[in-house]
Formats: sequence, structure tokens, C-alpha cells
Amino acid sequence: MKRKKSGFVFYFIISLLFSLIACSPSSNQSTSKIRLVEVTHSLFYTPQYIALTKGFFKEQGLEIELINGNGGDKTMTTLLANQSDMILMGTEGAIYVTARGANEPVMAFAQLTQTDGTFLLSRQPLASFTWDQLKGKKLLGQRRGGMPEMVSEYVQRKNGLRPHQDVEIIQNVEFQNLGTAFASGTGDFVQLFEPVASKLEQEGKGRIVASFGKDSGIVPYTVYMTKKSFLEKNPETVTRFVRALYQAQKWVQSHSTDEIVDAVTPHFKDIDRSILTSVIERYKSQASWAPDPFIDEKEYNHLLEIMKQAGELPKEVPYQQIVDTNISQRVIREQ
Repeated sequence: MKRKKSGFVFYFIISLLFSLIACSPSSNQSTSKIRLVEVTHSLFYTPQYIALTKGFFKEQGLEIELINGNGGDKTMTTLLANQSDMILMGTEGAIYVTARGANEPVMAFAQLTQTDGTFLLSRQPLASFTWDQLKGKKLLGQRRGGMPEMVSEYVQRKNGLRPHQDVEIIQNVEFQNLGTAFASGTGDFVQLFEPVASKLEQEGKGRIVASFGKDSGIVPYTVYMTKKSFLEKNPETVTRFVRALYQAQKWVQSHSTDEIVDAVTPHFKDIDRSILTSVIERYKSQASWAPDPFIDEKEYNHLLEIMKQAGELPKEVPYQQIVDTNISQRVIREQ
């Protein structure tokens, strides 16, 4: 009787081990390599770097080749030219190429950020700031047609200002040179992403006085996109990608600023920890990171309104035409 019982226990344990091994992502699926191009390398995309540092992509059997696209146009071009499998950039990129009749549909399938990520810096110290203080001043702005510039103009209108009339917006400086240009004396105010904004503030060359993200509302600001054909041919690969992303999004929501800083430091080794801390805290406090990968239709329509007000919406592009939520909804239901 004891021998039968021992044998049963032995086979039960063996069966359990085989079950666990079979459920492991690395055991029942080959490693898939994904060429992922991000529009820029920024702390604004912290959950993505968490997924890399914590091994969430690796756990899903994914090898991520992360490439800096250095701008929206260049990033979208890599996708259209088959030089990338997925891209991370503003939703407006998919709207533009769709409106212009892209040969192959580009689909947004997961959201990373839900607010604008730029901040307004003043050259002169201000005891307090109100948006009407931009009137008659020079604002070193972002590229025309890009989401940061459209959000800036939306916020200006919301606060009673007429962009390009009440405020002179300088737009002839390349994105990567904006911080340097402001430090050299160009403009009274500047619109910058982190960590450049905090670096200038630490150097005493400007003071962060407002957040465009706080004043513009929730939108699908930065999303992951791919070609429709890639989505249809590789649904399991995309599902694993979104699963790892969602795990990182939940991790960020449940961990402290210090823990987040520890996790992103390998990706930003040249940035002082004090700046990393202030940047992470700023984005965290204003809920810049989407809590899950789902792209909401109401928020998408708000983004269209911002584009329309800026005069940059080529034509109405329905939500269903460029957004696919099947995978994100399935991943969220799994949890």
C-alpha cells in the first residue's frame, strides 16, 4: 500500500513539473526578435525600460532590439520601409499616413503614455505663473504638426491666447537642439521634454513653470504601432509583447519612485540620480503613464480635436481604421 502511494506521489510531482515547464513562455515558444524603434530616448517612456530591465519581455520569449528613431518622420519611415517591426511614437503619425493613403495600413495596438510629456520653462524666475504671461513673448517651440506643438497651441487657446499672434513661436530649431538653443539665449520660454528640462533647471538656465500634460487632458499620446500585415501574421508575438508591457505598467503603478529610478538607471547612466528622481516623480504625479495598454476611443477623439484646432488634421480618420484593441483587451482580461 505504501509503495502504491509513493508511486502515485512520484508521478503526481513529475506531472506537475511537466505542466509548469509547458506553461513557461521560454519553453514552449521560440525566441522572437522584435526591431522596435522609439521616436526618442526619454524617461517619458519609463514603463518600456522597466519591461526591459525587469526581464518582462525576455520572460515572454522576446528579444527586443531597441533603436532611437530621432524624430517622428524618421521613425515612421522605418516602419513603412520594413526597417522595423514596431514603432513607438505619437498617434498622429498613424493618422497622417492613413489620411495620405498609405500603401499598407498602420495600426496602433497598445498605449504607453496618456498625457503630453513636455514642460514650459521660463528664462526669468517667476514668483507665480499664468499662461497669459506668454503674451508678447517668444516661445521656443516644437515641430509643426507634431503632437507637442499641437498640444502647446491647444493649451494656449484654452487660456485665451492666439498662437502665432499673441505669442511668437520659434520653430526653426531641431528637436535635439532645443535645450542648447534656449541655454544660448533663444526665446523667453521653451517647451521641452524631460530630462532636458530638469537639466537646464539644475544648471540655473531656466525654471519649469507649467506642465502641458496637466493642461491638455488625457489622450493616447504615445502608442505602439505596426503594419496591419505584421499584426495579422504575428498575433502571438504581438500578444506576448503587450503582455510584457502591461506587466511593466502595473509594476510602475505599484512601486515607489526610488524603485523606479533604480530600474531605469541602466538606460540613463549619464543622468544624475537627483534629476532621474525629480523627472520620475513629476511624470508619476501627473499620471503621464497609461495604467494599461488599451487605447480609448473617447481619448482618441480628444486627440483629433487638438489636431483639428491646430489646423493639422488632413481629414477625419475613424478610430477603428487605425486602432486595434483586440490584443490589449485580451491581455487585460487575462490578469
